[in-house]
Amino acid sequence: MTQLLPHQAIIWAFRMLIGRDPKDEGEIELHRRHPDIDSLRTAFLSTPEFRMTLSKFGPKQPYCAPLFLLQKPQDPALPWRFAPPSLQEPVSQLCTAAQMEEPCFAELCAALDLPVSQHRKIWEFCFLVAAMKEKGLLRPGLRALGFGVGTEPLPAFLVKHGISVLATDAPLDVVEGQGWETSNQHATGIEALDRPAILPFEILQRHTQFKALDMNAIPDDLEGFDLCWSSCALEHLGSIGHGLRFIEESLRPLKPGGFALHTTEFNLSSNSHTLEAPNLAFFRRRDIEELASRLVAAGHQVAPLNFHPGEAELDTVIDLPPYALPHLKLLAADYVTTSIGLIIRKAGG
Repeated sequence: MTQLLPHQAIIWAFRMLIGRDPKDEGEIELHRRHPDIDSLRTAFLSTPEFRMTLSKFGPKQPYCAPLFLLQKPQDPALPWRFAPPSLQEPVSQLCTAAQMEEPCFAELCAALDLPVSQHRKIWEFCFLVAAMKEKGLLRPGLRALGFGVGTEPLPAFLVKHGISVLATDAPLDVVEGQGWETSNQHATGIEALDRPAILPFEILQRHTQFKALDMNAIPDDLEGFDLCWSSCALEHLGSIGHGLRFIEESLRPLKPGGFALHTTEFNLSSNSHTLEAPNLAFFRRRDIEELASRLVAAGHQVAPLNFHPGEAELDTVIDLPPYALPHLKLLAADYVTTSIGLIIRKAGG
């Protein structure tokens, strides 16, 4: 006589493998007749429900660029291009695989004491430095302002080039409960910026100041900077509106003709719906264009907007939780996202 599998085991198998309860007792009894758990598992893996779950959360899926990325901006005043972006001649552009194959990517990683890795966060730092280099900002005597610096290598890199740095990060009461203060990604002083492979700490300390600063409330007494930057910070300011307002406000401490360089999260799935939560927002193309239109109308210069998502095979890969390499595009909160870098020059220069 065949021994039936436990009734409760069948119910939990339904819940864990195909995401629902059994329809009725008959469905339970049918699956109880499997000779063992392996046979039951094999039967469930072939169900439409499991295949649907696997297609969403299983192996990495190819990405197809939506048409909204290809269209010209609605505002004819906005500079625009659609071509594979390059770190050699950076504009306001997306992270793509080809940029990580350029010789300058490995050179920038070495200069920043970072691994040569197919990771969009590594690209963000390299993009910022590539933009600084292309705009002639890596020269002694300049002043730089960093927002939300955490433990970034950029302050040490800039000081090595003779630039004085004011590094800022959020006050503890602002980030409390968000995990930053316990994740080794938040700075409370210059010690967090020590990069001995870039330059000795005593030199960094001599040319760097640190200030706790809420990016939603930039004080009026900050002024006279040649450049400012932020990397993967403004998407955490509370909303899309807060992030865009910060970018505009970041121009205020700059000298006329100074540069604001920022990277953030970009929604590759939709130009209408997006994630907008208290701790994280994904910026749509329309958000970037609306910001750029306001900036251009105010007399500022925005480097051409290039929403080309890349054309290499790696550009079609979407990373899924738990995230690993390569990590250029990822699925988060049902949206495919990547990183975007923005280059803005303040009016008057």
